[in-house]
Amino acid sequence: MVKKLVFFLIIPLILLGFLFFSDSPLMRGSYEGAEQVILEKTKSSVVNLEDLELATFAGGCFWCIEAAYEKYEGIHSAISGYTGGTIANPTYSQVSGGTTKHLESVQVYFDPKVITYEDLLEIFWRQIDPTDAEGSFVDRGYQYTSAIFYHNEEQKSLAEESLRKLEVSNFYDSPIATQIIPAKEFYVAEDYHQDFHETSGVRYTLYRAASGRDRYLKEQWGDDKDYVVSKLKLKLIGEKTREEIIESLTPLQYKVTQEDGTERAYKNEYWDNKEEGIYVDLISGEALFSSTDKYVSGTGWPSFTKPLEPVNVVEKIDKSFFMTRIELRSKDGDAHLGHLFDDGPLPSGDRYCINSAAMNFISKEELVEKGYEEYLELFE
Repeated sequence: MVKKLVFFLIIPLILLGFLFFSDSPLMRGSYEGAEQVILEKTKSSVVNLEDLELATFAGGCFWCIEAAYEKYEGIHSAISGYTGGTIANPTYSQVSGGTTKHLESVQVYFDPKVITYEDLLEIFWRQIDPTDAEGSFVDRGYQYTSAIFYHNEEQKSLAEESLRKLEVSNFYDSPIATQIIPAKEFYVAEDYHQDFHETSGVRYTLYRAASGRDRYLKEQWGDDKDYVVSKLKLKLIGEKTREEIIESLTPLQYKVTQEDGTERAYKNEYWDNKEEGIYVDLISGEALFSSTDKYVSGTGWPSFTKPLEPVNVVEKIDKSFFMTRIELRSKDGDAHLGHLFDDGPLPSGDRYCINSAAMNFISKEELVEKGYEEYLELFE
């Protein structure tokens, strides 16, 4: 990162340059007490550390990756360091020089009951250019390339599936170069690298702007660059895995949600439901629609003018049955919900036609009990 500052910020930072080349203990950092760094950054009187899980990502400058994760609820700490290399206890100068095969990386300690590993992957893709096989933005060299280091087979599977979805979406014009590799020994970076976005905010902001990272992410992701974690807090899932939930579905629920099926009109649970409350995804529990936006469409299926949480309802092109339609799927549950049509009431004209078998209904009296108290104000 010395090179990036010198290259891009020679004039505005020339007076600060001596700080980065200083031989003071602060600037050199130390590996003495590395375990203490982890303990201090994961210390909490509220969260039980045994409830946390670990994820590791490399995406170029670890200052930027660490800062990106630390702003999310459920992230207990993000620690900058080095992993994947050939020597023990590398120094920053060794890693940045490209002689150790380590990557600048960040270990993330997270509460899976609040934020999922899938969420971490979504955040990760929005921090990097995964098509760059020779570095990250201004930082060049293998030590600044991107990688997902998986800690178990579940993380490996989720990472591979996430990458595959990006590939088939044609979101990028070039092939994805991000590696998915087993986690290796992680070495905590020198003290002055930790929380650099807070301790050296001016230098961090100047570097980040000059590196080209922010400009690229804005151009590539637009309004979606700041990932929004679903309101899902595993409220309905409890301790069940996705596989266990799917195995418990009725034949009709499975056909609808997993095989893109359609239930019979007027022969489903919610088509004429007039109770006040919200409709949530059958698989994930994420909020989808509200009774305040439900109307009688005359079609025999639950119909809504808009989603309760637009981020939770994903639109995809469906060209089945020799026609082009807009399929609706749940974001976290990845379940087929129904279709979007343009024959709804004005002014939008939208009709979200949804299968009852893809949803659970939470009445307004149950909202607090089942963890959806934030939606009470809809019915006041």
